[in-house]
Amino acid sequence: MTHSPGAIFQKFSLALVFALVAGAPLATRAQGQLATPEQLAALLKRYPDADANQDGVLTAEEALAYAAKARAQRPASNSRAAVAPAPTLADVSYGPFPRNVLDFWRAAAETPTPVVVYIHGGGFLTDDKSRARNERLVQQCLDAGVSFAAINYRYLAPGTPLQDVLHDCARAVQFIRAKAAEWHVDKTRLASYGVSAGAGASLWLAFHDDMADPKSADPVLRESTRLVCAGAISPQATYNWSRWPDLLGEENLRRFAGPYNFALLYGLAASEEHSALAGKIAADCDMLALASQDDPPVFISSSLPDLSLTNSNQFLHHPKHGKALYDRCREVGVKVVASIPAFAIAPEKDGPATWHDLLFQALKVQ
Repeated sequence: MTHSPGAIFQKFSLALVFALVAGAPLATRAQGQLATPEQLAALLKRYPDADANQDGVLTAEEALAYAAKARAQRPASNSRAAVAPAPTLADVSYGPFPRNVLDFWRAAAETPTPVVVYIHGGGFLTDDKSRARNERLVQQCLDAGVSFAAINYRYLAPGTPLQDVLHDCARAVQFIRAKAAEWHVDKTRLASYGVSAGAGASLWLAFHDDMADPKSADPVLRESTRLVCAGAISPQATYNWSRWPDLLGEENLRRFAGPYNFALLYGLAASEEHSALAGKIAADCDMLALASQDDPPVFISSSLPDLSLTNSNQFLHHPKHGKALYDRCREVGVKVVASIPAFAIAPEKDGPATWHDLLFQALKVQ
C-alpha cells in the first residue's frame, strides 16, 4: 500500500512525535537516543522505508530524516477557514534553506509601517506559517497601518540543531529589516509573537543581545535582531534543558520530556552532553538567563491549571513556565504583562490587558 506525501506526513510525523515526547528511561536518555528501541521498532514496522540503509534497525536519526523528507513533500494545507486576507507576498525566501520562507502582508500607509512577525508553534518539529491565516490579528494590524509577516523555519533534524532553528527566526527578522525600503517598513518597530515553540522563539529574540554583525559580507546579517515587543502564548521558560528538573521535577522530565533533554537536541554526541560546548550552547538558548533590564516589554499567557502532569502537552505548556518567565522579568526589570490564572497573575488594571493592547502600545499605534 502506498501513501501520499500528505498522508505520510500526517501519519508518520504524528507517530514519530508521539514516540519522541512519550518519554524514555534515564538509561536511554543517557545514550543520547530520542526514543526507546521499542518505539523505534514500532515505527519501523509501520514505515519500513524509513530505514535508510535497510539494515533492519531504525535509528532516531533515520526517523527524523524520514519525517523531514515527508514534510518537504507535504502539500500546503490549512484545515480551518482563513480569517486573514491573502498575503501581499507569499513564500519569499529569506535564507538558503527550503523552509527559510515567509509571507508578508503590506499595510497601506503613507509612512513606513511597523511589522509584526508571527512564528508558528509545533515543538520545532511540525506545523508551518499557514497558521497565521487563522489569526484575526493580521487584519487588525493591517487596519491599523501595521504590516504583518509569518515565517517558516527549519525543523529539528539530524544536522539542524535547536540553535540553528532559533537563528533562522533571527535571520527572518533581519531580512525584513533589509527589505525596509522596498517593503515600506519602519525597521525600528518590529515585534514578534507565537504559540508554544513560536512563543519561546519570540522570547529568545526579545531577550537575546543584538546579533547584528556589521562586518558581515551578507547584508542581511548586518541588520539588527532586536524587537520592540514580544508575545508568548503557552511558552516554554527556557531552552536550556538542564534547568527543567528545577522547574518541573526530574520525574516529570523522565516521563514527558521526550527529545527535549538530549545532547542531540544541540547537535552534539551523547559524550558531549556535559561538555563546555554543550553548556555554552544551552546558555545561549536560555531565555531566563538572557533576560535583562534593557529588553523590550513582553506579554505572557499560560492558561493551563497547576495540576499534576499526566502528558507531554502539560509538561511543555505548564503554567510554571509562564510564572518563571514572569518572575524573572520582574526580577531584572523587564516590563511584563501576564495572564496566568493558575497562579493568580493578571494584567494590572491601569495598563494594557491583552497582547493586542501591549503590542499596539509598543508599536506606538492608535
